[in-house]
Amino acid sequence: MTAYRIGSVAWHVFKESVRDRVLYGIGGFAVLLVVVSLLIGQLTAGQDVKIIKDLGLAAIELAGILMAVFIGVGLVSREIERRSVFSLLAKPLARWEFIVGKYSGLALTLAVNLAGMTAAFYLVLAWLGWASPENVRLSWTAPAADPRLLVAVVEIAAELALLTAIALFFSTFSSSTLLSVLLTVGLLMAGLLSQDLRQFGDLVDAPPVLATLVSAVGWLVPAFSAFDHKNAIVSGLPVDAGRVAYNLVYAAAYVVAALSASVAVFSRREFT
Repeated sequence: MTAYRIGSVAWHVFKESVRDRVLYGIGGFAVLLVVVSLLIGQLTAGQDVKIIKDLGLAAIELAGILMAVFIGVGLVSREIERRSVFSLLAKPLARWEFIVGKYSGLALTLAVNLAGMTAAFYLVLAWLGWASPENVRLSWTAPAADPRLLVAVVEIAAELALLTAIALFFSTFSSSTLLSVLLTVGLLMAGLLSQDLRQFGDLVDAPPVLATLVSAVGWLVPAFSAFDHKNAIVSGLPVDAGRVAYNLVYAAAYVVAALSASVAVFSRREFT
């Protein structure tokens, strides 16, 4: 029965999300950017396929981040504002099931949209590979529709799963959508700079206390920068499979921690 209740909440979130105009706008933007990248790539002879891959993956990642942030922060706060949370929690639905169901629904939404954008991306690349002369194809370091690009997509998916859990966490205790967005984006930016923060004392001449504090922050925030192997994959360079596997386990562990914190906060919250 627990799985059924969680699935029901997740399906409700999925149906609500796919009707959201913001979702279609972001997804449309990403697909458009993937197609436009094909036109931009033609401006640089011999490098067009690399430019298209770079822009396509960047567009997919950016669209996913916008979806995770702007939809994720409203998963709980929107229910509270509408006061529909009272009717939901009046049912035989545990609060942890409500949180896990909300997260699962948005994760499903992101997965479907990510799959659609990836399919559009590969269609553009396949057309490019088919339309390009043989001598041009031979100059590429990797084929146009390179299957290894899926590694980058999988890492983007892990990054988005982690970001969604963080956005959900902030939505459980903040009644302000704007504040939740700012906190989520702030943590994302800190995570992208986590490596620099960890080495702050070596990079900047700062007091030991400050250097230690900043370094600690760098180790505590999620290391979003670790999920970025796009440049290596696009350039045809090898990527350590063990490192990719570690990133996936790291993301899963952080998701569990973030969801546990969300459940702890939401379970203690009083609604009046």
